[in-house]
Amino acid sequence: MKIGFYPGCSLEGSSREYTESLEAVCKACDIELEPVPDWNCCGATAAHNLDHDLALALPARILALAERAGFEELLVPCAACYSRLTVTRHELLEDEALREKIVAIIDLPLTGRTKVINVIQLLERHVVPMLPEKVKTPFAHKVACYYGCMMVRPHKILGFDRPEDPESMDELMKKIGANPLDWAFKVECCGAGFSVSRTDLVAKLSGRILDDAVTRGAEALVVACPMCQSNLDTRRKAIDK
Repeated sequence: MKIGFYPGCSLEGSSREYTESLEAVCKACDIELEPVPDWNCCGATAAHNLDHDLALALPARILALAERAGFEELLVPCAACYSRLTVTRHELLEDEALREKIVAIIDLPLTGRTKVINVIQLLERHVVPMLPEKVKTPFAHKVACYYGCMMVRPHKILGFDRPEDPESMDELMKKIGANPLDWAFKVECCGAGFSVSRTDLVAKLSGRILDDAVTRGAEALVVACPMCQSNLDTRRKAIDK
């Protein structure tokens, strides 16, 4: 089975191991990830703070290229990218005049027929049915499933899981033998795109997340977003300080 794939900047750079893990899982389940040809940065997380048209044009171009490639669905693993592409698709489908304006900017036709899905949705639909025969060694650990603030919000647009207490990742972890913990920071912000400009804020926010997970006995923190993984992992020195 083939599925459209938008890696985004982080999966090509700081979170390359995330890409390698995802590709390995998909290969084991006969899923072929086909990247969007000539993809560009989606503008997360700063573009929407600077220029509204640009913030729409960047993800719109990706969606238009995905359409041209014939993708019915587009897998977007990064939660920030997933949010930007989904929200942009929603805005352009709701406002014909705005869509025409953005189409003129990107100089590509765009109907919005390509649906955007996140990595958990991919696993639920296409990997879970194969798990009984694929899992050789159960992941028997206490885990804190961290969804972050962008994968489930804004809920009215994304329509994915529950915005305050999501459960989809917890259910996936149970299926591979893990014990998901009940904890308080599932959807709290880790600092997102401030990792470079305001490392002090990222350290404070990410530190609270890690502290609660550790306090509740977590042996691993499970993340779905490469940006969140980068903040919680590579900023550990600043967090400890």
